[in-house]
Amino acid sequence: MKTRTVLVVGGGLLMAYAVVGALTDADLTPGGVLLFLAAVLVVHDVVWMAAVLAVGVALTRVPSRYRPTIRTAVIVVAAVTVVGLPLALGFGRAADNTSVLPLPYGRNLVAVLLAVAGTTLLACLVRRRGTAADRKESERPADGRP
Repeated sequence: MKTRTVLVVGGGLLMAYAVVGALTDADLTPGGVLLFLAAVLVVHDVVWMAAVLAVGVALTRVPSRYRPTIRTAVIVVAAVTVVGLPLALGFGRAADNTSVLPLPYGRNLVAVLLAVAGTTLLACLVRRRGTAADRKESERPADGRP
């Protein structure tokens, strides 16, 4: 309970700092800020939450023993894609300045996503092997005979 109180108070103080900073900014255009906030709200509630719910429904089809592993992989893929996709698409790249976004971000994004997929597959195979060994162990008689 104490941690929650500290986090709520800290979040409130950060929001108050942002509002005071915005209101004291001479270049603030309230219409632009309201438009930005409305766009963030729509993108979050309409696009992001719909995608999260669709993935959640799809995960109900995954066998329960693999669900935590798959859920973790989906969260990692979402985070990496949200951060890496703008770089891979080249937002901010200037044609005449090769030092801006100089790396092959598209290739690297695909490599990271493949690494996550491979790790997830390996984890699922290990979990499957472990559950098969557990089943064989549980099939043995209680008196220790083979």
